[in-house]
Amino acid sequence: MNAPAEIPRAVAIIMDGNGRWAQRRGLPVAEGHQAGTRALRRTVEASIDLGIRSLAVYAFSTENWARSSEEVSDLMEIFEETIVRELPDLTAQGVRTRFIGRRDRAPSELRARMEELEEATAANDTLLLWIAFDYGGRAEIVDAARALVASGVEADDVDEERFAAALNAPGMPDPDILIRASGELRISNFLLWQIAYTELYFTERLWPDFDRRDLEDAIEAFGGRGRRFGGR
Repeated sequence: MNAPAEIPRAVAIIMDGNGRWAQRRGLPVAEGHQAGTRALRRTVEASIDLGIRSLAVYAFSTENWARSSEEVSDLMEIFEETIVRELPDLTAQGVRTRFIGRRDRAPSELRARMEELEEATAANDTLLLWIAFDYGGRAEIVDAARALVASGVEADDVDEERFAAALNAPGMPDPDILIRASGELRISNFLLWQIAYTELYFTERLWPDFDRRDLEDAIEAFGGRGRRFGGR
């Protein structure tokens, strides 16, 4: 593919399809999640090459706790392994990693790994990688509203700018494009406030198979769209 005419500054991805990918191959679900971590690394490196500045990925939702205890346990281990084995190489490439969402329900060792990675990458600025863990868009909005009330802000003083500043990651830019893998056509409670004017792109590709070409296809589609933000 020729270089896209327009590269989105901020991209968000719903990384879906790990379980189906494993099922189609007769593998344990954990193998699908492992393959998904490799797809994440490919995508981060491709994002760097293409000049994307911010990448937000949906790793684990507030609803995912309802999965079997075995799968949740496997996921917690895979998250920790990913931080230890995969993300350091990305750190060396200038990736700054931030986690958004709750942390109190994660294992203590995983929480420690998250904090260590955030501290180790705080000065990096090649790409901002936002990993949504134990995250839900509705919960984020409710938490922001509670924070404003608790801080004593008067109702008449609440506007979009002040509300956005109370969100989980106020420094995260609104995505220019949201990509969802696996063919599902829904948002699944991801970044509900931030995607008000985000372009949506859906691909049939299961997340473990997602590669640079799929990212380029999404960017190409983005470049062909006219973004008017409510105007004409």
